[in-house]
Amino acid sequence: AWYVPCLASLETLQELCRKENLRCKSIGITNRSLKSYEVEYLCDCKVEEGTEYYLVKWKGWPESSNTWEPQKNLQCPLLLQNFFNDKNEYFSRVREGKALKVRNHYKALNPAVTEYIVKKAKQRIALQRWKEELNRKKNHKAMILVENTVDLEGPPLDFYYINEYKPAPGINVLNGITTGCECTDCPAEKCCPKEAGFILAYNKRKKLKIQPGLPIYECNSFCRCGPDCPNRIVQKGTPYSLCIFRTNNGRGWGVKTLQKIKTNSFVMEYVGEVITSEEAERRGQLYDNQGNTYLFDLDYDSDEFTVDAARYGNVSHFVNHSCDPNLQVFNVFIDNLDLRLPRIALFSTRTIKAGEELTFDYQMKGSMDMSSDSADGLCPSRKRIRTVCKCGAVCCRGYLN
Repeated sequence: AWYVPCLASLETLQELCRKENLRCKSIGITNRSLKSYEVEYLCDCKVEEGTEYYLVKWKGWPESSNTWEPQKNLQCPLLLQNFFNDKNEYFSRVREGKALKVRNHYKALNPAVTEYIVKKAKQRIALQRWKEELNRKKNHKAMILVENTVDLEGPPLDFYYINEYKPAPGINVLNGITTGCECTDCPAEKCCPKEAGFILAYNKRKKLKIQPGLPIYECNSFCRCGPDCPNRIVQKGTPYSLCIFRTNNGRGWGVKTLQKIKTNSFVMEYVGEVITSEEAERRGQLYDNQGNTYLFDLDYDSDEFTVDAARYGNVSHFVNHSCDPNLQVFNVFIDNLDLRLPRIALFSTRTIKAGEELTFDYQMKGSMDMSSDSADGLCPSRKRIRTVCKCGAVCCRGYLN
């Protein structure tokens, strides 16, 4: 038999089962639950003979099954609150930010209002599902939240979360390392950084102590030291809970921290699809026409490879540019010592407050010449259309390139 991934959502499958009166235990449709009803969201409201009614979309049922229900039958205070908040938000937007007092004795809502309420409800559900998906796929303990209080934009349609480099066909990101340090209490004289000819990158508080431009050599899977080794930082993944949020000044999605981050702390790794520089040049031309690309040249030792995080990436995919950034790029080597393929880590350059947006300079020098850009993705060697910078920093250069 052939098996293919199902592209339909769980709710769509449940709707089909209920429509055709089919049972399917694996998706939760049994004899007992076939006729069960749970409010998914509220679509509309009206007043008839002094009684307030709400149009209910039932979870797992098609919209053709929506019914009008009196408020006394509804046991969903949060969904009612969302309904009123979305209704008031619509009127506020119509009046250019000025809150509109809604009459208490209305008979029915304007279709434009109900359309907005339904779109917001569907967006809220889509973002919640996306958040759950991101947290299922991540390999670190910290949480990922999603927030959009700006517009009706939902999750990106062509983005796939990964935790490590995804090599394009023909590219091997592992060079078969088979040795590690013999330390029982790193750092010792023969620890991994010393063997590579560099100093240990971290101090006793596990904070970065080297200058930009110097590489980080962490202990690998063949080292004798345990998981609490002070030279295992980047490989443990993002230690902070982060929020992917919609910016309010036209920069699309951004990332903010939900926890205070101290200076010189590891924040996240930049991952994506590893491609050749030739392929990056070809994709760059296509991305320019679309106005989106996320190309990061791995030019620590050569310019043979590039990381493309346009379709495959992690939270770093959504980090915006700033001419005055709070993150710095460093090259990291752990299980792969191939100088052409360093891992890219982002460390804090200063103390970052909880709720503050995380940014890095897409043209950052020091650790490497970088060409990653959520708006245009350029490299010093490539001639691209200049894109206006919207970072708002006092020292803003005016353009991303």
